[in-house]
Amino acid sequence: MKYLLILQLSTAVLDKLTDEERTAVQAGHDEFRRITQDAGELISTQALADPSTSTVVCSRGVTTGPFRATGEFIGGYYLVDVESKDRAIELADLLPDAGIDGLAIEVRPVMFPAVADY
Repeated sequence: MKYLLILQLSTAVLDKLTDEERTAVQAGHDEFRRITQDAGELISTQALADPSTSTVVCSRGVTTGPFRATGEFIGGYYLVDVESKDRAIELADLLPDAGIDGLAIEVRPVMFPAVADY
């Protein structure tokens, strides 16, 4: 079953990290990618640009910047294919963000695959 591991970040928390902590977080993500690739569980991953570069299209028109005026945002994701929700949660717990107060990993099942031919 496919799960999206969504990185829930906070500007306030990230701004307080030391250079050493940032390096450890990056190393943790590198190790996570290695583990999930070796296990054949990683489908894809992407880091997202800063929310200030966003454009939002909605019923009120088009605006620039993040949708909400908060310091919390989606920083990226990992799409994994695993045997169970328990395994998806286990993988999410391996991500360094899960161990930092104020950051989180949302584990959400994928309902159906994308349609390749339109």
